[in-house]
Amino acid sequence: MNNKWFLHARYFLTWIFFFIGAKAFFLLYHFSRSSKLSGTEVSKIFIYGLRMDISFAGYLSIIPFLLLLVKAFFPQLNILKPIKYYTWFFIVLIALLTTVDLELYNAWGFRLDATPLQYLATPTEMAASSGNAPVLLLVGLFLLLSLLGFVLLRKLVPAIIFGAKSQLFFIIWSVWWFAFLIVPIRGGLQHIPINQSDVYFSDNIFANHAAVNLPWNVMYSLSKRNYENQNPYEYFPDSTAQRLVSELYKTPKTTALPKVLHKQQPNVLFIILESYTAKVVGCLGAGELSATPNLDKLAQEGILFNNIYASGDRSEKGLVALLSSYPVQTTTSIVKTPRKTEHLPHLNHVLEAQGYRSRFYYGGELAFANIKSYLLNAGYDHLISKFDFEAKDYNSKWGVHDHVLLQRVLQDLKEEKQPFFTTVFTLSSHEPYDVPMPAKFKGADETTRFRNSVYYTDYALGQFVEAAKKEPWWQNTLVILAADHGHRFPGDDPNDAPSKFRIPFILTGGAIAMQNQVISKVGSQTDIVPTVLAQLNLHEANYQWSKNLLDPQTQDFAFYVFNDGFGYITPQGAVTFDNVAKKIIRKDAQVSPKQIDYGKAYMQLSFKDFLAK
Repeated sequence: MNNKWFLHARYFLTWIFFFIGAKAFFLLYHFSRSSKLSGTEVSKIFIYGLRMDISFAGYLSIIPFLLLLVKAFFPQLNILKPIKYYTWFFIVLIALLTTVDLELYNAWGFRLDATPLQYLATPTEMAASSGNAPVLLLVGLFLLLSLLGFVLLRKLVPAIIFGAKSQLFFIIWSVWWFAFLIVPIRGGLQHIPINQSDVYFSDNIFANHAAVNLPWNVMYSLSKRNYENQNPYEYFPDSTAQRLVSELYKTPKTTALPKVLHKQQPNVLFIILESYTAKVVGCLGAGELSATPNLDKLAQEGILFNNIYASGDRSEKGLVALLSSYPVQTTTSIVKTPRKTEHLPHLNHVLEAQGYRSRFYYGGELAFANIKSYLLNAGYDHLISKFDFEAKDYNSKWGVHDHVLLQRVLQDLKEEKQPFFTTVFTLSSHEPYDVPMPAKFKGADETTRFRNSVYYTDYALGQFVEAAKKEPWWQNTLVILAADHGHRFPGDDPNDAPSKFRIPFILTGGAIAMQNQVISKVGSQTDIVPTVLAQLNLHEANYQWSKNLLDPQTQDFAFYVFNDGFGYITPQGAVTFDNVAKKIIRKDAQVSPKQIDYGKAYMQLSFKDFLAK
């Protein structure tokens, strides 16, 4: 069998076996998840995933098969070395991508795609996100997977001797193989080329993710990342989707809404808390897992909204939902496209028109994930970031710790003209959970480190508030506290789980006239700005994707997205939906089909609006 007639097939099989090995690496690395799968499910991961493995093997075979075709016409050419070097390069590249994906899947809950590209401009911050990764283990796995590829290449594609005989037949043979590649690349002879949904087979989202061919997924995501004009989420005719979404925001006229402020034009201090999941917030029922005594105290001094959900799972997406009341996209983000964020409404635009002075504080780099362009489009008077602090205060891998940041805010507010609008975005509770105080909770596991980082930020917040209460501006200040997104810990929630997205939202401060109040309306980050503006008697028509959480007549619902899926929550329960497989992932017993339709319509129209921006 060791002759040129089998070279094409041998080369093709090398890639298929390599991808099968990469799948095995993924399952073994995530053994805590894969061990819960049945033997049938594990076998289906390889069987259903094989179609995508074959597809990407086809892509990788294009250049080698083209070189073999050239060799057929010009037998004297030495093309085996170029094929070998080409293959070595892609073995190493794919092994590297696979290794990176092993750990990123833990943090993000989806397979590697084009998402990390938006963070390449800030490699330090991207590295900090993986600060807890077992580097030595990952390096070892990278080398082992690369070795597997080299061994397969050597065993299956040994040196081939090309004789002068049968050149015409080898030309025909090579042309046939080159033309044949279109079939595996498309995933078969069906009308629609292969996509992710073709390898999804289970109600278990992890099993579906494991079946996906990683380099195919990256390539596909890169080709689709700049959505131009086609909406991939068209579940209904537009008129039907419009009717359903209109029903969500149809609100009977309310004669009188509760007034919670005793100041006409208060200062606004918006503190955005990194990764503050409800699962560690005491006033939201965290119990013994609570790490937030100071936040709990602030909730008692104001109004706690205890049924609020983040709109997405990344910081840059949370900022847009919190400050512009704009829905989050799934596999992309509007922050990536400054020309689109130019058309977004923003809390700062409204307050600036009323004479407010504005500042935005962040202890890290604002270039991260293109956040700076969004804030510049929002028109903040001053942006304060890592580079506005002395190097001696760079005691975190992200930048400066929260107590340093909040001390700077306190210092600046002593001189700030009123009314002011100040936004503060914390960072110390982000991975790698690096905090400058002794651990409150014992343990070295990642969940405990996360809880300790939340406790530290809560401590810094408490110190800040106690000092702020002594300042003359405090009594005229509304403080808004909300998280940018939730977190998978504690509990290591699946990527779609509602518990991962539930977050705190609190209105407090000296300007609040009500204390120890709890509002249980189901809502989202996108509802916060209109709720605040209504209390300031600043009603804006630009916030079409939001409702007033203090209006008892508005609908109880929250919509969020994860990677190519959405969740929709009402008092009846939660449903999560996979947009790729077009299947429900989880559904509470009381959830009606109409609730699922509302979620699909919201997904469809919000993405259509994003495309039109």
